[in-house]
Amino acid sequence: MIRPFVLLAATTLATAPAIAQNFSIPRLTQDIKTLSDDSFAGRGPATEGETKTVAYLVRQLTAAGVQPGGEVADGKRQWTQRVPLLQSSWSGDPVLTLQGGSAAGRLAQGTDIAVRAPLTGASQLRLDNVPLVFAGYGVQAPERQWDDFKGVDVRGKILAVFINDPDFEGAITDGGPDFGGKAMTYYGRWTYKYEQAAKLGAAGVMIVHEDAPASYGWATVKNSNTNTMFDVVRQNPAASHPLMESWVTSATAAKIFASAGMSLAQAKAAARRRDFRLMDLPVRFSATGNAAAKVITSYNVVGILPGKTRPDETVIYTAHHDHLGIGQPDANGDNIYNGALDNATGTAHVLEQARAFAREPRTDRSLVFLFVAAEEKGLLGSEYYVSNPLYALSKTAGVLNTDGGSIHGPTRDFTISGTAKVGLLDMLIAEGRRQGRSYTPDAKVEAGYFFRSDHFPFAKRGVPAISFGEGQDLVTGGRARGAALEEEYTAKRYHQPDDEYDSSWNLTGLVQDAQLLHRVGRDLANSTAWPNWSQDSEFRGARDATAGERPGAPAAGAAVGAGERG
Repeated sequence: MIRPFVLLAATTLATAPAIAQNFSIPRLTQDIKTLSDDSFAGRGPATEGETKTVAYLVRQLTAAGVQPGGEVADGKRQWTQRVPLLQSSWSGDPVLTLQGGSAAGRLAQGTDIAVRAPLTGASQLRLDNVPLVFAGYGVQAPERQWDDFKGVDVRGKILAVFINDPDFEGAITDGGPDFGGKAMTYYGRWTYKYEQAAKLGAAGVMIVHEDAPASYGWATVKNSNTNTMFDVVRQNPAASHPLMESWVTSATAAKIFASAGMSLAQAKAAARRRDFRLMDLPVRFSATGNAAAKVITSYNVVGILPGKTRPDETVIYTAHHDHLGIGQPDANGDNIYNGALDNATGTAHVLEQARAFAREPRTDRSLVFLFVAAEEKGLLGSEYYVSNPLYALSKTAGVLNTDGGSIHGPTRDFTISGTAKVGLLDMLIAEGRRQGRSYTPDAKVEAGYFFRSDHFPFAKRGVPAISFGEGQDLVTGGRARGAALEEEYTAKRYHQPDDEYDSSWNLTGLVQDAQLLHRVGRDLANSTAWPNWSQDSEFRGARDATAGERPGAPAAGAAVGAGERG
């Protein structure tokens, strides 16, 4: 059933002209193979690989007949938007030690612990005998009557916290509002844990890693956190980052908790209680490391097809063009993180959308093709865009993001990341039915995918935005095969050197998804509709605040029901 609060009136959607059906598997294949080739060196920010990636995207967009849509220089639109970033990398593995009881000893970077190069701009990490405090899940959520800190001063201390939300492994044991069960909230994300520690003045954070609540294995943690780190350039970086940001393995955490007479399970049980109190641990931590920090420039690539009647209104297709670059070698000695599925496939898809739209009559609204940088470093390219928008966010009708693509053939369903209630989903569901496909809600809400891709910075500013996900009900093999393939990818290739193009891939599913997203984008770009979030969405207020800037949009706070433009 289509939810009535975001139903788009049929009368607001223009009848679409014939849709381009010739999304080309050979072109998609060539784009994916090129972008994930070893010669692109994993497409890391501010590397030769990124330079080659930007040049390739510009060549393809130019050949397609798309216009430059980036920042203006000398009165002309350029192909790029500069994204200044703080870059920080270790000069060598930091020396990391625990002091106290059974936990005492040296910790191996990448094996026992993954300490990120400082994102405060510091060139050194010096921590000497700093006390550890067990801070539960590190959450302060007043609307859920939850506060792990309860006024305790943690300045200058290191917080040991669990990943995900307090109710991930079971109901909160002393009543009150929960965190949605298995569905991860932003409080469960590692980014929140670091931000909150910085806000409270803590010296550092150790996030306890476990595969299920993190939704990935230790290899992903190691590969993502021990290489070069990036952040947007901040006026006061210490307000967002503590001195030390790290993850520890569950085995390391078990030793730390054992020193306090607790097992890992007992620590988690204590942390699931609303009356949890911070615990001083009989363990101290020291760290010594040198880092090279500097400001570099990465690049968003932007193409546009101006709208014929309302060019100031936009529909945006997004995908991140970066991956992890060069990192620690795997067991085979491979140190190139090619990022074929993540996200050469999504980049290829948006390129192919640009080619298809360029061959068709212009839409009423402008179509923007935005290839963002540094997603793997924390959604930095998209965060920079929404902080410095090239096109008014208030008049961005919707964002269709693709992070990954279907490589195992057509499916009977599709999904989006998270459980957001947004009018764009209703459009997808309606168009999917015309393909004979159904919508399957996010099967892994505990993984927090909604917060992990480039639609999220747009959503935080109120822009209706979704991250499309290929279905798991494969025409060949059904859900069982789809789930098995996803599990195998997460374990063996996600953020690992083995994420490489494979000639056995079946891209007919990617074409199927491209056609679905093409129709939705074209309908929206030819309409006067303004999709919105549901009334109870945390993003609704930000969108309603700019309602007066959108012609024909309902007034802020107005109820949206069947027959109204939501």
